[in-house]
Amino acid sequence: MNDNDQKPVTIIVGRVWRDKGGESQGVHVMLTAPDDDSAVRRALEALAAEGYAEAELDQIGDMEGAPEDEPHLSAWQGALEGEVSIITFDEPF
Repeated sequence: MNDNDQKPVTIIVGRVWRDKGGESQGVHVMLTAPDDDSAVRRALEALAAEGYAEAELDQIGDMEGAPEDEPHLSAWQGALEGEVSIITFDEPF
């Protein structure tokens, strides 16, 4: 498979909570899917499987090429291999 045959990696941006009403974290979910609805469904299933009680997904879009920095580069590669990659981070207040 060459670069022209690769499925685009979808990135979903939002916030997640381990406990309802608890502290939130920012989240970037990277995956491949045939459409936005499937991408959101797979992202929510993966977040639930990782123990997140709530998720608020704000934006979705296709990435244009590989990111330059970690951990997004590894997450992008995992998404190309069929994984749902989840990156969490502390949100600025």
